[in-house]
Amino acid sequence: LVMVFYGSNGKSNPVSMENKVEHQAKNQIIYDIHLPSDLGMLYKVRLGLQSLENSMSQLYLHHFKMQNTSTLDTFSLTINKTLPLSFNGDRWIEFPVEWPLKEALSVVTYHLTVFSRNILSERILVHMTACIYGTYGDTGDRSLLQSLQNVQQGEDNESFLVIVDAVELGELDKVVLLISSKTDCKLDIKKLHLKEAVKEHPIYVFEVNEAFSVDANKPEIQREIPVSFVIRGDKQKNDIDNSLHKEGSQARNLTEYTIKVYTGDKRGAGTDANVHIILFGNEEKSEVFQLSQSLEHQDPFERGKVDTFKIKTKKIGSLHSIEIGHDGKGF
Repeated sequence: LVMVFYGSNGKSNPVSMENKVEHQAKNQIIYDIHLPSDLGMLYKVRLGLQSLENSMSQLYLHHFKMQNTSTLDTFSLTINKTLPLSFNGDRWIEFPVEWPLKEALSVVTYHLTVFSRNILSERILVHMTACIYGTYGDTGDRSLLQSLQNVQQGEDNESFLVIVDAVELGELDKVVLLISSKTDCKLDIKKLHLKEAVKEHPIYVFEVNEAFSVDANKPEIQREIPVSFVIRGDKQKNDIDNSLHKEGSQARNLTEYTIKVYTGDKRGAGTDANVHIILFGNEEKSEVFQLSQSLEHQDPFERGKVDTFKIKTKKIGSLHSIEIGHDGKGF
């Protein structure tokens, strides 16, 4: 059994119960755990099994009780669950901690939809987990391929739903994927959609667009994917309304951006490659723009030069990040 404690100032390292001082009575074990003093006020506990290598390993949890030996504040919760959870094979459960005079967070069911190309045909041999991060911590590594729902397969794409129960995370920030396989394979993941099960919006979109080459003899692949944009309910309604307007009305809804690119003044700093840019806002992301028509120079991105570009895109909300890159052609 392993526990992770979340406090207002961070989270503890995984605490293994294997080497802890224990006082065993009938149907209960008491552990003495020393947490860092700078962890702050505890607000969440995650507990689970170290591994599932032995598929027969099961643990029935009836009740959880925790007491601060200094203040004698006590938290108690009836659990009545068996690990791993039968409905999705998850080896972790987590719950909010409610102290006297402190409001606790709630438990939320998240729907994670994975859009991909070939994972479903490979999933028997592939192990893939996701750790979701938000304002209030993270979910820990949750299995994505144990029990899939709403599976849809087309000629060139597929999607499936993963259900994750976790203490509410607040505003979502990023997802970390871990991928390994018993055999060499290639997994093509397009994007992830993440939302609360009981709400239609907001939908957090994580663009991946990567074909992962998984080598059975190499360590697992880890990818950190920041949120690309968020689909809000009112934004989606506005998009539908805007599509009904005539072209002139749509043009008024475009936002113009001026982009200045300062190429470094060192040997080899310039490029002849085709440069592109994508803008990310809190509501949407722009299309891909090729930066080819410089207002100053016929041949842009030369050493020590400044090039100005103007682009018009749909409204993306408050700009928070960009992607800029090139196709590697030329020098």
